Amino acid sequence: MTEKISLIPMTKELCRQYYRDFEADPSIYMDMTCFRAYEYSDERADAYYKRQIEKNRVFLAVIFCKNPVGEIIFKDIDREKKECTLSIHLQNDKYKNRGIGTQAEKLALSYAFSVLGMDAVNADAVLKNKRSRHVLEKIGFQFVNEEGIFRYYRIEKANYIRE
Repeated sequence: MTEKISLIPMTKELCRQYYRDFEADPSIYMDMTCFRAYEYSDERADAYYKRQIEKNRVFLAVIFCKNPVGEIIFKDIDREKKECTLSIHLQNDKYKNRGIGTQAEKLALSYAFSVLGMDAVNADAVLKNKRSRHVLEKIGFQFVNEEGIFRYYRIEKANYIRE
């Protein structure tokens, strides 16, 4: 990958751009009877954006070739404990298996530790989603436990190695 990615605050327009070409990923559904193809509308994208902002989450766009191709969300932010939970989604298969998710998660960790002042970041992955689990482990997240359909991970600031 020659083009670098960046993370910038998600705006309503970036959210619309991101979701216009979004495709739901069947690899994150343990029960395929729950899987539905995503159908875009400005109203749906706007409502999603508003929900993230109202939940007091940090909502970032993953930018590649000047376009939003993913989203990073920091949720469950606990300022006292100095920890949060990381969530990432890429727009569609066009941007997967290219190192974009790995690069985005590394940038997200740097952001969490240096900008948000977190001491630890948690993450989870659906058991079926081997690609997501691989990326988490590759960038230094440690397996914590497995419960139901999820594997849970954590990385401490003290153990994070920047490249």
